[in-house]
Amino acid sequence: MHRLTDFLGQANESLDFAVYDMRLDEPLRRQLLEALQECAAAGVAIRICYDGDKPEEPNMAAGQDPSPPGTGLFVQSLGFPWRRIGGMKLMHHKFVVRDHSAVWTGSLNLTNDAFTLMENNVVVLDSPALANSYSENFAEIWRKENFEGTGQLKGSAAALSFEGEPVTARVMFSPGCGLEIDAEIARRVRAAQDRVRLCSLLINSGTLIAALQHLLGEGRVRVDGIFDRTQMEEVFQQWQMVPSNHWKIPAVSQIIERAQLVGKNSTPYTPTSRHDFMHNKVLLIDDTVITGSYNFSRSAQFNAENILFLESATLARRYSVYIDHLLQKYGGVVIPSIS
Repeated sequence: MHRLTDFLGQANESLDFAVYDMRLDEPLRRQLLEALQECAAAGVAIRICYDGDKPEEPNMAAGQDPSPPGTGLFVQSLGFPWRRIGGMKLMHHKFVVRDHSAVWTGSLNLTNDAFTLMENNVVVLDSPALANSYSENFAEIWRKENFEGTGQLKGSAAALSFEGEPVTARVMFSPGCGLEIDAEIARRVRAAQDRVRLCSLLINSGTLIAALQHLLGEGRVRVDGIFDRTQMEEVFQQWQMVPSNHWKIPAVSQIIERAQLVGKNSTPYTPTSRHDFMHNKVLLIDDTVITGSYNFSRSAQFNAENILFLESATLARRYSVYIDHLLQKYGGVVIPSIS
C-alpha cells in the first residue's frame, strides 16, 4: 500500500483505475482514501471502473462469470466518479494510469488477501507511449460501460530501462486481441532457446498446453515452474464435464510430471473463504518476461485483460530469482488428482 500510495501521490492531472476486485479493511482503506483525497484536493481527476453489472445469479451454464462480491459498494464508498463495466465474462484488469504517462499493473487485485496471502507481481511502467495504450483501453471501457468489442489496440514497442539496462516493452489487450495473445504466447514457447519458466495460477489454455507438450517432447529446453495445485484440481473437475476438454487432463498431468512443476496447496475457492492462491500470471521465456492480469486460459481471451511482453535479460534474471524463491518455499512436486 505504501508503494501504491506513493505512485498515486505523484499524480498532477489524472488517475484512472480499472479494477476487478477492490475490497480493503479499514486501515488499508483509510490509507488509500487519504492518498486519493490529497490528489483530488490538488486538482487531480480520479475515475474508477470495476467489473460489475452482472445479475445476482449469473448464468454460469452460458459462460457468464460472477463479479466479486463487495467491490461495487467499496468503490462507491470512496466518493469518486465510477462506472460498473458489464460483459459476459470478466472485466479482469488490475491497472492504474497516472497522468497518461505512467502505469501500475500486474496480477495484484486491491484486496487484503491479495496483499498478504497471495503471490502476486506488480510492474510500474514510466512510459507515455505505453500509458497512452492503457488510457485508450480505459477510455473505451469507460465510454461503453461494457468491455465487449474493446481491446483491439495494437501499440508499438516502447523503450524503457530497468536497473540501468534497456527494456523493450509491448502491451496487448483482450478481448479484442485475445486470440492473437494466445497464439503469440504459444509461438514464443515453441521458439524458446534456453528456458521456459512458468509461475501461474493455472495452465489451461489448450494452445499453451500443446506448445509445452511440443517443447518437452523435443527435450532441448529447460522447463520448470510453479502453479496453484488446488485451483488446478478444480479445473480438472470442470474438464471432466466437457468431452472436448478431456484430452487436457492427461496432457497437463504429463507436463507437470515431466517438467517437475511445483504445486502450491491453496484454500479451495468460495466467495467468503481465505483467498491464498498462487496468483501470478508469469511466463519467463529466455530473456522475455510475459505478465499482467491475463491468466493462461481460454477464458482470458474473452475477458478484458492486459498482458505485457518485456524483453530484458536483467529483468528476466529478477523474475527468475523470484521463481526460484517460490520453488524453494513450496518445494516438492504434487500432481493434481481427478478423484
